[in-house]
Amino acid sequence: MAENGKNCEQRLTGMNKEQHNGNFTDPSSLNEKKRRDREERLNIVLWRQPLITLQYFFLEILINLKEWTVKLWHRRSMVVSFLLLLAVLTATYYIEGTHQQYVKFMEKKILWCAYWVGLGILSSVGLGTGLHTFLLYLGPHIASVTLAAYECNSVNFPEPPYPDQIICPDEEGIEGSISLWTIISKVRLEACMWGAGTAIGELPPYFMARAARLSGAEPDDEEYQEFEEMLEHADSAQDFATRTKLAVQKMVQKVGFFGILACASIPNPLFDLAGITCGHFLVPFWTFFGATLIGKAVVKMHIQKLFVIITFSKHIVEQMVALIGAVPSLGPSLQKPFQEYLEAQRQKLHHKTEEGIPQGENWLSWMFEKLVIIMVCYFILSIVNSMAQNYAKRIQQQMYSEEKTK
Repeated sequence: MAENGKNCEQRLTGMNKEQHNGNFTDPSSLNEKKRRDREERLNIVLWRQPLITLQYFFLEILINLKEWTVKLWHRRSMVVSFLLLLAVLTATYYIEGTHQQYVKFMEKKILWCAYWVGLGILSSVGLGTGLHTFLLYLGPHIASVTLAAYECNSVNFPEPPYPDQIICPDEEGIEGSISLWTIISKVRLEACMWGAGTAIGELPPYFMARAARLSGAEPDDEEYQEFEEMLEHADSAQDFATRTKLAVQKMVQKVGFFGILACASIPNPLFDLAGITCGHFLVPFWTFFGATLIGKAVVKMHIQKLFVIITFSKHIVEQMVALIGAVPSLGPSLQKPFQEYLEAQRQKLHHKTEEGIPQGENWLSWMFEKLVIIMVCYFILSIVNSMAQNYAKRIQQQMYSEEKTK
């Protein structure tokens, strides 16, 4: 395995040396060489070069494990303290006593919060591509709670099985007692935890740019290099995308806390640029993270919750199903599975058995499950490709260093 990896390195280095025969000190020549190197790295993907990609992926994992081991060794006092704390908590968890009721309660809440924070981090980090966990997990969860609340006229779902399964409480709710605020309050904890996770996921670009600015070293991150190039050519920028990025950068730089808050409070695919901007201009950590946390976990999260709750409120859903039926020719055939699915969900909410549930439920559930599997597989593939490309970048950076020393 190591020999194959070494041969791959030699091949990649040999190709790079052929491209680097020009004047290495010429800035235009250097930029062109970097562009070619980047194109080469982007071709290292599983569907084009599966063997090389997998070899580079495993070699990158070994390098990362080695680096983390060294870092943990340098902070061994902190590691020992953490292990001692973990041992105390483990003993508290397993020792019988009256405290167990509080332990179980805390365990449930901590695991529930950690689950949504983790999904939020995956949504905003993703090693180059985020797993769209709002569309796959949080959005459907809020939609299920909304539909159940209007059907049950209550949000006091029995726990357990909630949140794993939603069923109506035994006591009947009062008709019309459900409001937007009631549903918002029911899903506030998981939504805010997910938003906090997305805020945590925005920290790597900030720390990367800040470390590069303080050290004065040229970072390997391509997004940061593009950011610096954008600043250099700010006056001559013409295309819409570059001008939009510059507008975000100027807002964050000039307005500060409230500029970051505004960018974080709305669905904004360019927010990574805000993190790089704050790191590059040495914005204090708590100014950046505080504004990002408030914007994503409070403001933006309530906007997204309201959108999902309103969309899946009882009368809106009925109207959407009716509109589907109004589509010429295909309408009735498309409307029937949705009506059967909604009816099946109502039966489940009222403790009905699954026997006799219409087939439409299985069809829609099957489609959603396959969508989730496809997106998760794509996410995993993107991680493998990204790590393999990182290893290729290490080889190229090593070659740059060797050329500079000649």
